[in-house]
Amino acid sequence: MLVAALLAAGLAAGCTVSEAPPDDGRGSPRQSSTTPRETQPGEPPSEPPAAPVLAVKIDNALPARPQTGLDAADVVYAEQVEGGLSRLLAVYATRLPESVGPVRSVRESDLELLRQFDRPVLAFSGAQGKLLPLIDRAPLEAVTPESEPDAFVRRSGRFAPHDLYLRPDRLMKKPPGAASLTTGFHQGPAPAGGRTDDEVTVRFPAARFTFTWSGSRDGWLVSMDGTPALTPEGERLAPPTVVVQHVTVRRSRFGDFLGNNTPYTETVGSGKATVLRGGQAYEARWSRPTAGDGTSFTTGDGKEMTFARGQVWVVYAKTP
Repeated sequence: MLVAALLAAGLAAGCTVSEAPPDDGRGSPRQSSTTPRETQPGEPPSEPPAAPVLAVKIDNALPARPQTGLDAADVVYAEQVEGGLSRLLAVYATRLPESVGPVRSVRESDLELLRQFDRPVLAFSGAQGKLLPLIDRAPLEAVTPESEPDAFVRRSGRFAPHDLYLRPDRLMKKPPGAASLTTGFHQGPAPAGGRTDDEVTVRFPAARFTFTWSGSRDGWLVSMDGTPALTPEGERLAPPTVVVQHVTVRRSRFGDFLGNNTPYTETVGSGKATVLRGGQAYEARWSRPTAGDGTSFTTGDGKEMTFARGQVWVVYAKTP
């Protein structure tokens, strides 16, 4: 029944259709790195596993703005979807906002991206039928309006599919805590070797993100498609750290109902990155050897890259 409900929701939300069904194993489960092992004689008891983060797939079309709850996320990922447009994936660990949305559908590459967290709770509006087996096998807890109807609301004044919002407090009693963030974003003083750069733009085929340094906000003012990104109260989004991570963006085996292919963003591997903090840009390297690993960042001389305290935005830019 759940599979049938998810299929219906995915089709209603304008999700993708598959070109070919074979499984490539990206959704295969792994043992959580926080799963306690059996205590050996003489050893102290093992620590309990960290609670899972909450990840929410968020709409980024013009009718969906301003989004709700983005300013409370610990990490916001920006990724390319069909037609060269963008969509967001917000991860919550230290704060749970009252509402998050608009909530939209999941993509295949989200499953690989989220495997660097330990069994996250993933909230989304639906998925197309041939992606459901991968979701079912992925090491996460899938939450949809069909599985948890009390956790979702339709907001008046918005038109479908841009009107679905999540109530996180109906899924979790409290935030899971910073220990649940297993991504490799280590906070600390800024490293040496940065260059002054007060504005950076990342372009997708049909979308763009611009980050402009604000000393008064001590953060990077976000603009999306040339328009300031705001909270519902009208305040600019201004994360202290932005990562432009250069990755492979390739065709997947899925496509939408218009015939557009769904891009697959590869987040396992290694490559170049630019880290923005404190009005400076730092050239870095990223590495994630396997899907079960967090993403590590190093400076040009091989030292650990450090991040400013607070929210991190990661924009996946296609490697030239």
